[in-house]
Amino acid sequence: MAEVSVEKLASDIGTTVDRLVSQFKDAGIEKKVSDQVTEDEKRQLLDHLSKQHGSTGSGEPQKMTLKRKSTSTLSVGKSKSVKVEVRKKRTYVKRTDVEEQRLAEEEARKAEEEARAKREAEEKAAQEAKKAAEEKVRKAEEARKAAEKERQERAEKARLEAEARKEDEPELTAEEKAEQEAARKEEERLRKAQEEEAQKKLEEEAKRAADEARKLAEENERRWKEEEERRKKAEAEEVHMHSNRYAQEAEDEEDMQVERSSRRRKKSKKNAGEHLKQSFKKPAQPVERVVKLGATITVGELASRLAVKSNEVIKAMMKMGEMATINQVLDQDTAVLVIEEMGHKYELVNDNALEDELLAENESGVKTTRAPVVTIMGHVDHGKTSLLDYIRRAKVAAGEAGGITQHIGAYKVDTENGQITFLDTPGHAAFTAMRARGATATDIVVLVVAADDGVMPQTKEAIQHSRAAGVPLIIAVNKMDKEAADPDRVKTELSQLEVISEEWGGEHQFVNVSAKTGMGVDELLEAINLQAEVLDLQAVADGPGRGLVIESRLDKGRGPVASVLIQEGELKAGDILLCGEEYGRVRAMRDENGNDLKVAGPSTPVEVLGLSGVPVAGEDAAVVKDERKAREVAAKRHQKKRELKLARQQKAKLENMFANMESGDVSELNIVLKADVQGSVEAIAESLTKLSTEEVKVNIVGSGVGGITETDASLAAASGAIVLGFNVRADASARRVLEAEEIDLRYYSVIYNLIDEVKAAMSGMLAPEFKQEIIGLAEVRDVFKSPKLGAIAGCMVTEGIVKRSAPIRVLRENVVIYEGELESLRRFKDDVQEVRNGMECGIGVKNYNDVKVGDQIEVFEVVEVKREL
Repeated sequence: MAEVSVEKLASDIGTTVDRLVSQFKDAGIEKKVSDQVTEDEKRQLLDHLSKQHGSTGSGEPQKMTLKRKSTSTLSVGKSKSVKVEVRKKRTYVKRTDVEEQRLAEEEARKAEEEARAKREAEEKAAQEAKKAAEEKVRKAEEARKAAEKERQERAEKARLEAEARKEDEPELTAEEKAEQEAARKEEERLRKAQEEEAQKKLEEEAKRAADEARKLAEENERRWKEEEERRKKAEAEEVHMHSNRYAQEAEDEEDMQVERSSRRRKKSKKNAGEHLKQSFKKPAQPVERVVKLGATITVGELASRLAVKSNEVIKAMMKMGEMATINQVLDQDTAVLVIEEMGHKYELVNDNALEDELLAENESGVKTTRAPVVTIMGHVDHGKTSLLDYIRRAKVAAGEAGGITQHIGAYKVDTENGQITFLDTPGHAAFTAMRARGATATDIVVLVVAADDGVMPQTKEAIQHSRAAGVPLIIAVNKMDKEAADPDRVKTELSQLEVISEEWGGEHQFVNVSAKTGMGVDELLEAINLQAEVLDLQAVADGPGRGLVIESRLDKGRGPVASVLIQEGELKAGDILLCGEEYGRVRAMRDENGNDLKVAGPSTPVEVLGLSGVPVAGEDAAVVKDERKAREVAAKRHQKKRELKLARQQKAKLENMFANMESGDVSELNIVLKADVQGSVEAIAESLTKLSTEEVKVNIVGSGVGGITETDASLAAASGAIVLGFNVRADASARRVLEAEEIDLRYYSVIYNLIDEVKAAMSGMLAPEFKQEIIGLAEVRDVFKSPKLGAIAGCMVTEGIVKRSAPIRVLRENVVIYEGELESLRRFKDDVQEVRNGMECGIGVKNYNDVKVGDQIEVFEVVEVKREL
């Protein structure tokens, strides 16, 4: 027996030595790499492997498994890759003898059926061909008989004609008889030739039909043979692995499982959500819905509440003449119109339910007498702050820029008759809103009028504010120490405004005072206390505090600072204070002199630290117990304010869109405004907005309290705005941006300087006016015809000067009949640029030849005139 080493056997069969050793081990044979392998050991290993692959005995294997492995690399990022190994396994199973016999029987049956079908087809084709040939022979025989019959009839007819002719004609000579006989024979010969030719044609056609039938049978036989070969070839392709027919039963089973699982997945996807579907029938009548409306609502939310698509709401608004988007905020009035237009109903609801619930907790306690809140109002420079200085024994006015008050000051003063809280408001025209806020927060208004100046515009405005707020007036006639003082004049002028003194039978107290000498100040305080007693001012001294934000600002070291006037209850350090959109825990409280306070009662002005942001001046301030609810209310107020602002902006855009298109481009002066306190921001913004005209518009793109930051500079750069700082300065980073972008930065400390400069800037932005000035007039005395220039008007310059470059008008009986320009201007034979008054000239009008004697030629210039607001 031939023996080989394990290593040689592994290389011969194409496997690794380790794998061959492990296979020997599985077969129960211990082998090493250097050992020899006998034929018996080879056969034992082969039997083991055959059993492992499905062989039942020493015969051929019944099952064979093929494995294949492939590795690929997938890129999953810029520098990442993953190796993927794909393994495939396929098992072939040998059919049994029963299956082989059954398949052989099926093949024999198929072959027999095919042979029978082939024979039947061939017989059928032969029969069809035979029938066709017989039909052709029959038709040929019929044609021959018809021709024979016709020939006999023609011969009989000819014989009868000949006999008749023979009887009529005389006896023919021998020569004539010979000619006739010869003609008859020739005719007979021709007839026989035609009959032979017809017979030959019939035989050829029969032969051709038989050939066609034979060819058809051969074609069918060839086609059947090709079909048989194709079938055998297909069967041979199915035979694999040395003619042993292995069926891919395992693979087929696997494919069936995959197909069944994919079918299940498709079915599950197709039927996904079937259990959630419900039958729905369209209602017979339109459903009328009741929509609950707050202050604002978006288009998308309104569509959701109406249970319609957003497109339907947008379509309804377009029919009403308003373009809208799905996220557009609608105000309450617009939403009501849309709901009614779509055939539904609405119900107005209160958006402030949480806010009311939060603030309702504070309404309890026993009321006691409180100190009056007095607002000092009047025209600018009439001595309001100076009068308050004397009362407080402090120089408040000295710290104000330009000697005018630009903030609301709140001060508490102890007098002989008790405490009085004073609010000092600015008197400049720009501070209308600030004065109005002071009037609503106060109990008594002291109207300061200069005895030497009388009633001024802001004096009238202060009276209007106090009347609107329903607050009693006390008139303080100031500057009585001056020689020009005339208190009676003040009384007379005020009486025209229906402010009549008690001396004249009215209800207003007039007190003559002097802030400089202190004259009449005690009488003024007595008048205030008397008025306070009449009003019987009371407030809840205990419990959570409530009040009004008088002023607010952003302090660089301390953060947001709010001046709050407590109207009811107590405000303590550590309380949670809700001020409009801002809230926070009170970290510290200070009075007007900077002293720390622990508790602030009614009618006490305090500075509060610890809020989340700078509150808007004029907002209500209230102490709440729950910080979470305070945060919710503040956030809701902020959202509502934003939606209302968006709704107003959108409304303004829609209403003015077509007007702006008709009027052309509107020049805009964009401004970023920063001031030291909120009140100044409001006042300046309102004053600048009032400067807007139809052609030049002031657009405040950003405003706020505090210094000018880099954000403000970036906003100005993006919007092409100028930056105005009122009592504030820009930091280093902001200055760098402003210098790099070359943005105009201006600082102001007096408000009317700011307003005047902005007004001047707007005047420069106004489109200039173009005015036409007549510079000369020439009268046509004669008209000449020129072959080159057409009609030339001989003129006398009667007024001014005629210039060659200026536009002209031709007037006939003082009516303009043509407007254009000069083509030529000559004096004698020379071309000239201008001709002065009293001189003659020749004028050629461009593109106009209908100049007549007596016409006037008017020369004018268009002059640019700068406009001012």
